[in-house]
Amino acid sequence: MDFRSIIEAIGGLMDFAGVAVMVVGALVSLPMALRGVQPRGLPADSEPLSKYRSYRQLLGRSILLGLELLVAADIIRTVAITPTFESVAVLAVIVLIRTFLSFSLELEITGRWPWQKQPAGAPAASTAS
Repeated sequence: MDFRSIIEAIGGLMDFAGVAVMVVGALVSLPMALRGVQPRGLPADSEPLSKYRSYRQLLGRSILLGLELLVAADIIRTVAITPTFESVAVLAVIVLIRTFLSFSLELEITGRWPWQKQPAGAPAASTAS
């Protein structure tokens, strides 16, 4: 197995992982929202979210993670396999579109842009379970 085929396989696995995260996230988010699970990082004194809003936030988080994996796969394949000007330009457009989507989802989930600070008194979003 040569270097190119290894990188292509890794890129394919990353693509699969990105899509799988989004699909599993969509499937898992629905029953969680129906049970009334609230997303992490909400201020303690805030009202509970509706089931619809909770589902959207839980789903948005899985889509964000999936997009990150898809961008990583594109970068791996483009930089390691075919680093031509044309392929890098296509990668730049893909990354710009996915970055815009990520920023939009982040705004939808948290109510603030990624570069804005957490409001004073709001608990930090925890990544630990």
